[in-house]
Amino acid sequence: MSVLVFDLDGTLVSSMEDLVATLNVVMTDAGHRAIPQDHVAHMVGLGAKVLLQRGLEFNKIPWTDETIEPLFQHFLEHYAANIAVHTRPFEGVVPALQKLRGDGWKLAVCTNKAERLTLPLLAALDLDRHFDAVVGGDTFARAKPHAEPLLGAIDRAGGQVAGSIMIGDSGTDIDAARNAGIPVIAVDFGYTPVPVRDLGPDRVISHFDELAGAVEALRTS
Repeated sequence: MSVLVFDLDGTLVSSMEDLVATLNVVMTDAGHRAIPQDHVAHMVGLGAKVLLQRGLEFNKIPWTDETIEPLFQHFLEHYAANIAVHTRPFEGVVPALQKLRGDGWKLAVCTNKAERLTLPLLAALDLDRHFDAVVGGDTFARAKPHAEPLLGAIDRAGGQVAGSIMIGDSGTDIDAARNAGIPVIAVDFGYTPVPVRDLGPDRVISHFDELAGAVEALRTS
């Protein structure tokens, strides 16, 4: 049986507001200025450490890995406690997942978000019940764009690589799919500094209502 493997942030859920809110709590607690959301919107998918680096650069504060680390720990603690204040599934996600499962697909999540954040977020949004497997950025030794977590998600979902499809919003997801040897559908409303159409996915969708059609087109191509 084949598996549809979904990225999380910027693909299944709109999490930017909570991530930027946490960034600004960390910045202001450290005595720095808050960062306007539009300054970091396209960096949300690159991880908390990149957000913190950009926050310090916005404040003209030099940083090193050592100075980022305590800010990073503060970020994780605050974000974990406020993980779904504003975060919600994108419009059409739940009906799309229900339809695809009804069509016989196995479903999995493969994100670079740590498991300790991924699992509570899916549970808080009542999305966990839709998935046969969930793989975080620290589940395996390597994260996306390496193929290992994507292949691991397919295996844990009880599926086979042949016929499986990745759904994501960034170059990281597209590269992971290529490395795993499976096609990829990209959403164009996610968090990427480069327009996703420029990254060469097999299909692009602008709403989850279009997902089933894109999946069927790839399955029969």
